[in-house]
Amino acid sequence: MTVCAASGPRNAVAGDRTKWSVRSYPLVEPQRGTNVRVVIGSDHAGFELKQQLVEHLEQAGHLVVDVGTDSEEPVDYPDSAAAVGRAVVAGEGERGIIVCGSGAGASIAANKITGIRSAVVHDHYTAHQAVEHDDMNVLALGGRVIGINTAVEIVDAYVSAVFSREERHARRLRKVVELDRNRG
Repeated sequence: MTVCAASGPRNAVAGDRTKWSVRSYPLVEPQRGTNVRVVIGSDHAGFELKQQLVEHLEQAGHLVVDVGTDSEEPVDYPDSAAAVGRAVVAGEGERGIIVCGSGAGASIAANKITGIRSAVVHDHYTAHQAVEHDDMNVLALGGRVIGINTAVEIVDAYVSAVFSREERHARRLRKVVELDRNRG
């Protein structure tokens, strides 16, 4: 089932950076093999791949919140990335996925949202490792870089991965969260 966020996601942490901690994202940690609520968005360059991923995720039993775009008409990737990032921070999804031409611009934009940890991923290993070690909560994909088969493999690895909570990873994540809080 696709949930349309027609009115746009709300930014629950605007102006208040003290309410979140290392483990506040995702709000409900998914367990391997369970259904995950995924917020997904794209610009025009990622639209086709996004549509295919929505279908795949729904068939796999995940709840998908599609924040747009709804066509291949040109739109700006920062708007799509912000919509996904803000929805994840607001708890509207446990994980986010953004698709633009290369994934780079959308990831850069998403990382400007306090509480988002996004990376461009074009391989299976990084898809799960970035969650397990770095608690990545927004996956960025390049619709002009990878095909649907690779994208599905990446997305499946990403949504099934869980942050390890090992001391070394938690210590590093605390440092990343502090950088995010202080913006430098």
